[in-house]
Amino acid sequence: MEDLDKVDVLESNNAFPLRTLEDVKRMLHPYQRALKDLDKVHVLEPNNASTLNSCERVKYMLNDYQRPLNDLNKAHVLEPNNAFTLRICGEVKSILHDCQGALEDFDKVDVFELNNAFTLQTCGEVKKMLDD
Repeated sequence: MEDLDKVDVLESNNAFPLRTLEDVKRMLHPYQRALKDLDKVHVLEPNNASTLNSCERVKYMLNDYQRPLNDLNKAHVLEPNNAFTLRICGEVKSILHDCQGALEDFDKVDVFELNNAFTLQTCGEVKKMLDD
């Protein structure tokens, strides 16, 4: 891990190695450190939907759901036809018990990825929540 941290010093203004560093840290589970790297990438590339999606994944792993939703909404504005962003946004909304919002996102995903198994399963779970 110490060698990886040297990347941050040597390449502090280069988003690619910082994003790679975040991927490695996320896989090794020091999520707070990965989030710090992503914050640096976000400063360098504030309008990068991929960076926002990466931020969302780390925050999600920290069981912080409101902040990922903010990142996902920004990513959705940047890439409105990104089915991955919409799908995860729907999942986060379902965790936050915004069932209507989740279903709206899943309906949008269905336009881009008809019959996606993950979307159909999660959509079914949300509809069950509404019935309970």
